[in-house]
Amino acid sequence: MKHSAIESEPTAAKGLCGDALDTVRAYTRNLGLRGEQLGLIGPDEARRLWSRHILNCALLAPELPAQGVRGGRASIADVGSGAGLPGLVIAMIRPDIDVTLIEPLERRTRWLVEQVQELDLSNVSIFTGRAEDYAPRQSFDVVTARAVKALKGLVPMLAPLVVPGGQLALLKGQRIDAEIDDAQPIFHRHRVTEVKTQTLGLGTVDEPTRLFTATVG
Repeated sequence: MKHSAIESEPTAAKGLCGDALDTVRAYTRNLGLRGEQLGLIGPDEARRLWSRHILNCALLAPELPAQGVRGGRASIADVGSGAGLPGLVIAMIRPDIDVTLIEPLERRTRWLVEQVQELDLSNVSIFTGRAEDYAPRQSFDVVTARAVKALKGLVPMLAPLVVPGGQLALLKGQRIDAEIDDAQPIFHRHRVTEVKTQTLGLGTVDEPTRLFTATVG
């Protein structure tokens, strides 16, 4: 099978990935070579793998807390992890936090297990199933997701997983302001407050990303 050429590593990668750069490189290569075949990335996505996907996720890593709401190491869940974006990238860059990848499709979790083993990541757990089926509830200090669905559908899935006082931290697109307007009743129902958005990566990467954060009561 012919592979699309993998995008050359951008100069911003070193600063964003730090000591994890070699590990992130290995993962990026694996995803670029096999991701399309496994249905993890679309056709020709390898040509923009770093700029659109890897660095987009790396931008989230420094925004996450090191300490949990209840003390100790912070725990992060990545819902709909797919290829491991952003969860695996976060786990590589932030070995000081515990990451759980929640993915309903077994063929994708097989890939995730393989990558965790190959990359020797000791801070990652994997759950094959839907977010709604994960137990116990209120397990995580931060729950994240990327390119899953709009906020009004996403918040009811994710908020029950967050410990009281914990956060949602979602990588979103340019429609985030409209999504926030549409989700106001959902926020109230699920005790979601302190809603904020910010743009990550301005002046650092070619494709900045929008980050939605909120506290779950």
